[in-house]
Amino acid sequence: MGILQRRKIEAAIIAPIYDELRQRLGEAEAQAIIDAAVSKAAMRAAREFADATEEGTSLLTFQALQSLWTQDDALEIEVVRADDKVFDYNVLRCRYAETYREMGLGHIGHLLSCNRDAVFCKGYDARIKMSRTQTIMQGATHCDFRYVLEEKTAP
Repeated sequence: MGILQRRKIEAAIIAPIYDELRQRLGEAEAQAIIDAAVSKAAMRAAREFADATEEGTSLLTFQALQSLWTQDDALEIEVVRADDKVFDYNVLRCRYAETYREMGLGHIGHLLSCNRDAVFCKGYDARIKMSRTQTIMQGATHCDFRYVLEEKTAP
């Protein structure tokens, strides 16, 4: 099962929990709880991927994981630069965003998917830094992912 299908199943489970949290605690607190829980799950998953990377983690092994997120045409991407120091790409179509909107969860889609990205790369390899200024999920025409591998500095 691809990640897109997995996220759809997760969202169907999270939706009623989120609604209950929102009713009891308010929108801001409900979103904070979902954000924290999903971020912790992303960190755990990243560490599991890192532990399974026999040759050790790097920006190149991180790039190799991209096919998991694009599986089933989940993302249409345009690679700007990909080497051992920089991995830059734009997402031109995001079926994750489309799926959450179809489920009536577009307003928390960034919590269910987008917020995982920076946490995941940090958990996979702390030297990988991500920046992104916009997402389709929050209304932009494309997502601009920018990753850089920072060399370890002396203590």
